[in-house]
Amino acid sequence: MAISLSEQKSKSRIVRIGGREVIAEGLRLNFWADISHRCMTASWPAFIAGAALVFVAFNAVFAFFYWIGNQPISDVPDGAYIHYLYFSIETLSTAGYGDMHPQTHYGHFVAAIELFTGIFSMSLMTGLIFARFARPNARLLFADHPVISSHDGKPTLMIRFANERHNIIGNASARLWLLRNETSLEGHSFRRFHELRLLRNEHPALALSWTLYHVLDEESPLYGLDAEGLEQAAVSMVVVVSGYDVVAAQTVHARKSYDHSDIRFGQRYADILDTSEEGRLRIDYGRFHETLEA
Repeated sequence: MAISLSEQKSKSRIVRIGGREVIAEGLRLNFWADISHRCMTASWPAFIAGAALVFVAFNAVFAFFYWIGNQPISDVPDGAYIHYLYFSIETLSTAGYGDMHPQTHYGHFVAAIELFTGIFSMSLMTGLIFARFARPNARLLFADHPVISSHDGKPTLMIRFANERHNIIGNASARLWLLRNETSLEGHSFRRFHELRLLRNEHPALALSWTLYHVLDEESPLYGLDAEGLEQAAVSMVVVVSGYDVVAAQTVHARKSYDHSDIRFGQRYADILDTSEEGRLRIDYGRFHETLEA
């Protein structure tokens, strides 16, 4: 059976992988099948707005069931729906001010179901909020552009990043990956990744800034490539940093991806470290992304 264009579009969605948008087609995912992952990856405004929407919807439904009953709740002025909504909010949140209370078997039955729903939903919400707050997260600031210039007399790729929290990340390690298009002997095009060797890939105590160096020698996958060669191979890079956050007492991770157009040839990073008049070390983050002619 032929699939219409509208059906094909309904099966496609746009997802973000790193900083790149990818159109995923032919994969059927039910919204509720992975709701936990959606709650963990949603932004805080979206998460709070979604929780508020669910809260209002639950109360509106239970208020409707109270409203269609034969005076199931006492002290409800004129049996107005809005007062049943107030009572539902008090019940679902387990506040229970006492001004209104169930007075029929039907009212007690609906209230019992709502109490169970309230306890279950509050426990679930508490777990989600705790998981979002307790999730380890490194606050690393990566430079906007990798640079290629001479370092110790050799052409070198450099990437700078800094610890925004200024706490100690112990035993920090960094890995740099290159992704590019290649062609097999059979003529098939595919995407291959290579790990780029760093001069130093470990830092005992990352508190301020760290610059990664990869020498463009004969063993480097980037050897002999200029800006045009990088574009033809659709080169991109990914930096992955991990370490032990001594404050959170957890292992934290951070990553940053770069496209070939982000790389600046013949440039170096502006110096951001100096000493104040009082003899203190000073770091100028206002020039962190600035590059200069090498």
